[in-house]
Amino acid sequence: MTQQVPAIEVKNLTVSYGPVPALLDVSLSIEPGQLVGIIGPNGSGKSTFIKSLLGFVKPDFGDVLLFGEDAEKAKGRVAYVPQRGSVDWDFPITVGEVALMGRYGKQPWWRELSSEDHDIAEHALEQVRMADYRHRQIGQLSGGQQQRVFMARAIAQGGDILLLDEPFAGVDAATEKAILDVLESTRETGRTLVVVHHDLATASEYFDALVLLKQRLFAHGTPEQVMHPELLSEVYEGTLRIFASLQNEAAAGGDG
Repeated sequence: MTQQVPAIEVKNLTVSYGPVPALLDVSLSIEPGQLVGIIGPNGSGKSTFIKSLLGFVKPDFGDVLLFGEDAEKAKGRVAYVPQRGSVDWDFPITVGEVALMGRYGKQPWWRELSSEDHDIAEHALEQVRMADYRHRQIGQLSGGQQQRVFMARAIAQGGDILLLDEPFAGVDAATEKAILDVLESTRETGRTLVVVHHDLATASEYFDALVLLKQRLFAHGTPEQVMHPELLSEVYEGTLRIFASLQNEAAAGGDG
């Protein structure tokens, strides 16, 4: 039986910004079709990990392989949804035009986008339930709507791997649920999704697997394997409210 090639394989990844290490000797493998959350405290290297997969930062040491290929060669198979704070929302571009941006890399620069490209972008907007806003300028949208538009761009790009940097930040509960629905439906198409996530309270519920980072890799596995109070306390250097609820759940399970 042929062994499945991992969607993402990172070997001894080490990245520094000047003298400051951002990631130290990180090695892990992510199988195709998973929805994976990257968790860890602020400054722990989560965004650097995503940028390394994209080839935006050059590692000091180590390798990044996407479907068995060097990340540089596999760029066309990866789509990215940035943090909302990194986008100029005043730029005069519409929802429909943002979705179409996902198709630009599929055509030579001198060739106009085809009717098929427009259909793909329109279908991506329908998937994230933003087709009715296609003519609206992106700055006129709510935070959650903006996130969904950039998810549409990533889906239209047709990548096998989607990387999302804190898509749930700054949105209300209803919007968070809508974004999660899009992530789950996208995973059902066979794509692999890697999501930087800050909320420990929902991490166990949202993801198939979790990666716990603080410069180095502390844990990678199922939410049950990663979300141990002692491990989280070590990484976050203190007691968070989530620990109490985890301990209460463990105690309740033991009483049974």
